[in-house]
This record gives sequence, structure tokens and C-alpha cells, in this order.
Amino acid sequence: SASTGPPPPVPGRPPLVAAAMFAAVPFIRAAAANSRRGALAGALGARRHLSLHEYQSLALFQDFGVAVPKIAVAHSVTEATEIAKGFPGDEVVIKTQVLAGGRGLGHFKENNFQGGVHIIKKDKAAEFAEKMLGKTLVTKQTGAAGKPCNVVMFAEKFQIKTEKYFAILMDRGSGGPIMIGSKTGGTSIEDIAEKDPSAIVKLPIDIMEGISSAQSLDMAEKMGFSGAQAASAAKSIEGLYKVFIECDCTMVEINPFAELTDGRVIVCDAKVGFDDNAEFRQMAIHDKRDMSQEDPQEVEAKKYDLNYIKLDGSVACMVNGAGLAMSTMDLLALVGGSPANFLDVGGAANKDTICAAFKIIQGDPDVKSIFINIFGGIMRCDVIADGVVAAVKEVGLSKPLIVRLVGTNVEQGKKIIQESGLDVMAISDFTEAAKKAVEMAKLAK
Repeated sequence: SASTGPPPPVPGRPPLVAAAMFAAVPFIRAAAANSRRGALAGALGARRHLSLHEYQSLALFQDFGVAVPKIAVAHSVTEATEIAKGFPGDEVVIKTQVLAGGRGLGHFKENNFQGGVHIIKKDKAAEFAEKMLGKTLVTKQTGAAGKPCNVVMFAEKFQIKTEKYFAILMDRGSGGPIMIGSKTGGTSIEDIAEKDPSAIVKLPIDIMEGISSAQSLDMAEKMGFSGAQAASAAKSIEGLYKVFIECDCTMVEINPFAELTDGRVIVCDAKVGFDDNAEFRQMAIHDKRDMSQEDPQEVEAKKYDLNYIKLDGSVACMVNGAGLAMSTMDLLALVGGSPANFLDVGGAANKDTICAAFKIIQGDPDVKSIFINIFGGIMRCDVIADGVVAAVKEVGLSKPLIVRLVGTNVEQGKKIIQESGLDVMAISDFTEAAKKAVEMAKLAK
């Protein structure tokens, strides 16, 4: 159908360009934490795209003609020793490779070694690698659990003259990709925008025509580059746009995009998201996914195409449909509880899928009670009941289970549960079922 243009602005809501920009910038997490819906939206957004390690992103950029520093990775202390010798000068940068920000200020859980990023003498490579590899790095973004460090990256040491910020993401307001830049980089883009909104440069790109040399040079100059450095930055900007389009990215963020004292302009650090929906045509990229950096329960759920996101509450939810799932989470909070997860089994689930879903939530040590809330439309209540009974018989039932079934084949579903002999609380009223789930969770603590 013909496009009617972007929707009119809504009172009290920021313009769509700004809203899209800040929704996609990865540093914004505090706003999402202000509400359960915000937290869920943030988690869903994070789940939508694959994230690569820094060294993987830099290697990909290099394939598209983007200027990056010299890097190499080590998986063992022995490798680290040999790799460090290959860098010029007496010093080298060693960086922990985990999928989280704040690595430089983090600490390793096992030995309390401070900092995941260091400038070191090359002959100290083995010593530092020993303190990092196989250990768990804890940062502000990882939470207390931290993330395992299985790889360290070595990079050449260089002196930065100026730092800029650059990103590409999809913008609803312009209906296509938008480049976002700032003359100031190396710090939070939100802080820059708050102090001086005029410091943010935005340049939409026609997705059908693509980026032109004139546009990339214009963007580089607006970001504060000039002369030969502007031309070098423009070349990398064109390469980054190609990465964004040809690799089905949801976001490419460079911070800092730096001019060095030796005159080079390079990408120093990057965060890149890839659309999971394009996995079928980006297999080489998605094969780089590091499962060790992801929640094991979410990895298991993905195998069965379950929409599962771990949260920090105590009442596990198994629901069909995102709307009902969010309503269930809201109601649990209203009656004094908190959801332990978002789990939408969808309309195409079968007995095996339901069984897998139940095993995942039953195996979560934070879960104190389980609330299954199904409105049978496409998903039939008897299928849910069969799956739950099969799962309980296989793994046992160690936590209170409250089941609410309404809709298609509801009587068959209730009969299956009743005849199973399982210790299940079947409650038809939504509010009463939620209250009981919260009550049981509190009693179990």
C-alpha cells in the first residue's frame, strides 16, 4: 500500500527521530529499568539482535574497508605470549572480550583482579592473560553473576588526538537508515545530547539510493574532521554503511571514532547488532554467536522457538501471547508479586515445546511458584495440559503450580490435569489465580 508518511507527533512524546535514536543507542538502560514494561521492552530489543565481540566486529569492519587498529586474539596464556611479541613497540593493549560495557572498570570474580582493559609491557602478556582467561568479569552491566572471559584481544597502542561519536540505525521518522554523529566521543552520547542537543548531527539516508561520497564527506566534516582526515573518515563511514545494509544490522555504533596523533582516523571501539530475522542469509555472521555470554535458559528456549526472557522476580509465567503475558506480569505486580520471566509459548507450540518450556522455568532457582495462564485460541488448552503433565512426570514438581485455562478445549485440558493426579491448583479467575501464585511464592521463600 502507498505510504502516507510518518504519523503525526503525539503530545508529550519526543519527536520520532529522537525517540528512535535513543531507543536504539545501547547505553540507555536506566530508563528501561523504570518500569517492568520498559525492562521487558529493553530485553526484547536486546534479544532481537545478535551481538558480536569487539574483535569480531573489528574484523568484519576491516573486510568492508573500514580503518581499524591492528588486533589479534588469544585463547590461552601460551598464545598470548606469542601474539604480544608481534606488536610494535614495548607496550600493547590487552582487552577482555565479554559482551558487556564497562570492562575497564570491572573486576574478575575469582581473583578480584581489577580492570578488564590494560596497557602493559609485552613481556607481561602471560601474567595478565593468566588473570583474565577462564575467569568471570563483573561490570555494572553484567550484574553480580558476571560473564566468562574465554578470549583476550591484543591491540596496538596509539595516542588519540580527538574522539568523535558515530552511529547508524533505522529511523521511523525518516523511514530508513539515519547516521548520527557528534564532535565529542569517548563518553555517553546521552550525556552529550543532554548538555548540548545541537552537538548531535543527524543525516538520513535514502535506503533505495544508498549513501553517496558527498554524504559521507559531509557527515565527516560535520563531526569535526577536516582535510585528509575528513576524507579518511568519509571512506570508513561508507564502509560502515555497507556493513549496516549488507549484513542486516539493527545498529552500528562507533565510540570513539578517533583521529590519532600519527594522522590516522580509525574505529577504536564498536557495538554492532544483527537482526535475528536475517539469520538465514547471514549464517557466517550468526555462526560467531558466543553462547557462553548468554543466559543458558534463554539459549535453551531459543532451540524450541520459545519467547523467553529471564527477569528478577519469583513467580514464573507461562503464557500464550505477548499481550496476555504482559498483562499477567502487571497483575502479578499489582497483587504484590514479581515475575521471574517472560515466556510466550506462542500459537504453534506442541507437547514437546510445552514440556521444554516447563523444564526451563522449573529449573530456575529463583522461581518459587509457577503460574500457567492460557487463553485457548490458536493454542488449545488440551495441548498445554498434555505438555505440562508430561513435563511434570519427567522432571517432577518441586514448586507450587497454579494453572488457569480458558478458551478452546478448556474442558479437555482441565480433565487431563485432574486425571493426572498432580498437585496442581486450577483456578479460572485471572485475579485469584495471580494472587494464589504470589501467595505461594512468598510462602516458599
